[in-house]
Amino acid sequence: MDEPTASQRCPAVQGIEVLQEKWVLHIVHALLSGPKGFNAIGRQVGGCNPTTLTQRLTRLETIGLIVKAEGDGTCRACYRLTEAGAQLEGVIGAIHRWADAHLVADGIASGATPTAAHDAHA
Repeated sequence: MDEPTASQRCPAVQGIEVLQEKWVLHIVHALLSGPKGFNAIGRQVGGCNPTTLTQRLTRLETIGLIVKAEGDGTCRACYRLTEAGAQLEGVIGAIHRWADAHLVADGIASGATPTAAHDAHA
């Protein structure tokens, strides 16, 4: 019998594999403030083409992080986080705090290289 892979053994690796897909955390971040329609998500995420956004929303629905519901008058259909999706708020918050401490403060997020940003503070 084959030995299980790292992703089969480790829940953290399984989670990373799901969340690392491009645009996934951007979509979750957009939905943390409440349900949104497709176009509103696309505007908030920015840069994600409609085909890819559709694929990611379908994937997130399939794995149980979001649900698609009838619109509330502001959109035909709205997407909202499930309980499992809402639990990612802590992950998004941790990324925000890390980026604020290590990227924004060092100028990396603004396009500076880590070396140049570090030299500027030296």
